[in-house]
Amino acid sequence: MASLFLKTPGPSQSLPKTHKTHFVLPQNLPLSWRSKYRAGPPAVAAAVRIRCGLIDPDGGKLVELIVEEPQRDLKRRQALSLPQIKLSKIDIQWVHVLSEGWASPLKGFMRESEFLQTLHFNSLRLGDGSVVNMSVPIVLTIDDSNKNNIRDSSSVALVDDKDNPIAILNDIEIYKHNKEERTARTWGTTAPGLPYAEQAITHAGNWLIGGDLEVIEPIKYHDGLDRFRLSPAELRDEFTRRNADAVFAFQLRNPVHNGHALLMTDTRRRLLEMGYKNPVLLLHPLGGYTKADDVPLEWRMKQHEMVLEDGVLDPETTVVSIFPSPMHYAGPTEVQWHAKARINAGANFYIVGRDPAGMGHPLEKRDLYDADHGKKVLSMAPGLERLNILPFKVAAYDKTQNGMTFFDPSRPQDFLFISGTKMRALAKNKENPPDGFMCLGGWKVLVDYYDSLTPSENGRVPEPVPV
Repeated sequence: MASLFLKTPGPSQSLPKTHKTHFVLPQNLPLSWRSKYRAGPPAVAAAVRIRCGLIDPDGGKLVELIVEEPQRDLKRRQALSLPQIKLSKIDIQWVHVLSEGWASPLKGFMRESEFLQTLHFNSLRLGDGSVVNMSVPIVLTIDDSNKNNIRDSSSVALVDDKDNPIAILNDIEIYKHNKEERTARTWGTTAPGLPYAEQAITHAGNWLIGGDLEVIEPIKYHDGLDRFRLSPAELRDEFTRRNADAVFAFQLRNPVHNGHALLMTDTRRRLLEMGYKNPVLLLHPLGGYTKADDVPLEWRMKQHEMVLEDGVLDPETTVVSIFPSPMHYAGPTEVQWHAKARINAGANFYIVGRDPAGMGHPLEKRDLYDADHGKKVLSMAPGLERLNILPFKVAAYDKTQNGMTFFDPSRPQDFLFISGTKMRALAKNKENPPDGFMCLGGWKVLVDYYDSLTPSENGRVPEPVPV
């Protein structure tokens, strides 16, 4: 494993279209430095003195909410005496997110003031007047029965489906769950069929409960993948151990093809040209809830391992870790959350592509979001000024090179665009993509996954399920 991050000179804005690099330009550079930025990477390296060290978490420190080991038995006994709220699988994923500090400076499920700021401003104002980004509500729903059972208790126990205590929520606040407003402001539509909304909002309770979390012990899934679930603190330790002076994060929920790899290796090359000595890639697949037609995490991780094993990405400069958040598919709103969480893990560069966190409209044959809005929103989002946004360069299959290269608009006839839909269709039919599209080991994993969904001896095809 490997990967690292560092703090760069400051906020960023989009470069002029004529600029040769796809990096954003730090706003607080002196004018004399700005002209050298535009002169190209060698001048940048001479002009910018890079400061080593990891970027600070939002709010100045990681907010970790896991009870110290000597106190855990006491907290378990305390939980048995409190009113209980049973958590869904998605709820437990959010407990995981909160417990490790991905949502710092949040100290638990949102109270109403935090919920409203998130919905209306995509940010939270802290006590010192500073602003941090927070674009996705991290809330816990309860129904009328739960509410009545809690009565005047100031704390509740959060339990799993077997009534095992997971956490205690203290100094609670219960408030109305306006599902329509939450859905409209998060997705920009209330159309039926939004995957996360169907799973966690539409049929959920009419109340939200917020408070300060005490998580009794680290969340584990015992699925063979816990070794990949590094917390922000563990990632920061790993980056420090690697002596990384820049960390660039790449989130994905799909298999890695050679176009992705080209983008990541090209990003590292450009960071080296800027003067960084050891930029490290955080390859950070999303590991929480995903919709039924996405490739499951277990198979994606197998595929990512093959990408490293086959040498497509360098294991010495890459850290592969799982991001525990559930997926909303909320486009420009959600991509802010994805970027903000990586700040807390130490990342100071974030790669953003076409239609990040997007999906097709649930009722109409079109994309739900404009494909370019995600990267534009990230460049303007409140509370993300410290993060350098790296927009994708478009990669496609170059028939003249028999491999993935950056698209050249002067010769469009030479390029093939292989969509995710096309890739899945090829894998399902056990057909090979063009040579150079994906490493052979990685493609075999994808074919094996779809082969596992073929009819069994009883003639029934296993149904993909949300995970």
